Amino acid sequence: MSKKKENNTNSWIVGAVIAAVIIIIGLIILSMSITKVPAGYVGVKYNMNGGVEGDVLDQGWHFKSPTVKVTLYTVGIEQSYLTSGKNGDSPDNDSFSASSSEGKSIQIDLTYTYNYQHDKVSEVFTKFKGQSGKTVRDSFIKPNIISWTKEVIARYKVSDVLGEKRADVNAALTKYLADKFDSYGISISNVSMINASVDEETQAQQKAETQAIKNQTAIDKAEADAKVKKTKAQADADARLIEAKAEAEANKKLSSSITNELIRMKEAEARYKHGWVTVQGADAVVKDDSEK
Repeated sequence: MSKKKENNTNSWIVGAVIAAVIIIIGLIILSMSITKVPAGYVGVKYNMNGGVEGDVLDQGWHFKSPTVKVTLYTVGIEQSYLTSGKNGDSPDNDSFSASSSEGKSIQIDLTYTYNYQHDKVSEVFTKFKGQSGKTVRDSFIKPNIISWTKEVIARYKVSDVLGEKRADVNAALTKYLADKFDSYGISISNVSMINASVDEETQAQQKAETQAIKNQTAIDKAEADAKVKKTKAQADADARLIEAKAEAEANKKLSSSITNELIRMKEAEARYKHGWVTVQGADAVVKDDSEK
């Protein structure tokens, strides 16, 4: 009886082990058949037996064959950094140097945004041999951001990169890099140099050049102001001269119009109207002499 009980116990244990194994295998297969695509990402399905499969997977939970591998790519905007500090995906010193048009070295900290183009992620997967989006970023995007940024910086002077034209340089970088990466199915935007610095010698030189420009600007302004004042003074003098000439011409015409005949005529008119009068000079002052 005890032997039979022992056999039953052993059978139960074996059955339990087999059931547990089946459950575990089932759970493993189930976990391999379910995948989650986070928000802002898509997944490319790669079947080990047939290569890239159909449409990409959008965000959410999906069932798949256990033999299918899903590789994620961000289609949402991702911020990326190439900086000396530990910012975002820049855990080490990822800043870099670039030469200006004068050959001066500029140390640059740069940030940009990127995403993989939704309709081209399958091409990206194939082109980069199945590498994940993050791997492509670190092994391809970042090195080429540095390389192609140097090509743009080489067009500008140090004073442009460090000074008032920084925004123009950032805009040029954004356009150039966006065009370069577009053919790879990668969108680049909002490129910005968050820091740009030079060595002390170049910095002193730039400071001197900036001061020289300010001085020349002040000189040009002073000369322009003086020229304006001189022009205004000349205009005022010319106006006064013209006015004086006009007045003299008027007086001359008036004087030439008063003749002896006119005086005698005015005198006669006055005598006729007022009695005996005397007309004195060109101002035609009439004096009544009747009271004398």
